[in-house]
Amino acid sequence: MSDVSSTRLNPLRNAPNLLTLARICLAPFLVSAILEDRYALSFYLFLAAGLTDALDGTLARILQQRTVLGSYLDPVADKLLLSTLFLVLFHKGLIPARVTIMVFGRDVGILVVAALLYAAVGRREFTPSIFGKANTLAQVAAVAAVLLHQINQGQWVADVRTVALDATMVLTVVSGFHYAWIASRRVSAPANGSHGVR
Repeated sequence: MSDVSSTRLNPLRNAPNLLTLARICLAPFLVSAILEDRYALSFYLFLAAGLTDALDGTLARILQQRTVLGSYLDPVADKLLLSTLFLVLFHKGLIPARVTIMVFGRDVGILVVAALLYAAVGRREFTPSIFGKANTLAQVAAVAAVLLHQINQGQWVADVRTVALDATMVLTVVSGFHYAWIASRRVSAPANGSHGVR
């Protein structure tokens, strides 16, 4: 009875996960807009996706509705959206190949390491580091700047685009090595009687 009452009193309890799903659903529309050279539309759709990303985390904290599903779904939504956009923008010749390759290489590497950790020591959680969060922020800024540059050729936009892409490359390397270090600590933790690094 208390669970039913709680659900009725808190109708927004599923809002964070619904916003995350909405971000995933925006991906094909964003891709379509970019492929059709509708950059103004794609820029605003990307802003909307960013807004859902900010809102789902905020609502989860305010409503204290952090779920296991949400903890997995949110980073998957981010990676799905950003990785897809990097690939599409590379296809359109708007992002250098080296940046796209580094971004994909890092993400694939993290997935492989996470799978190995689970197989070796049964650990499922792979908490994002501060470098990983900074890298995601740089990727978001890079995509936004690249799209904005297609509708605004101002020098300041070009400068922001260059800085964001450079920051993405640097943070991709730094966060990749940092995740590798965390993984090595976690693999060795059981032998030392530790529970790993959080």
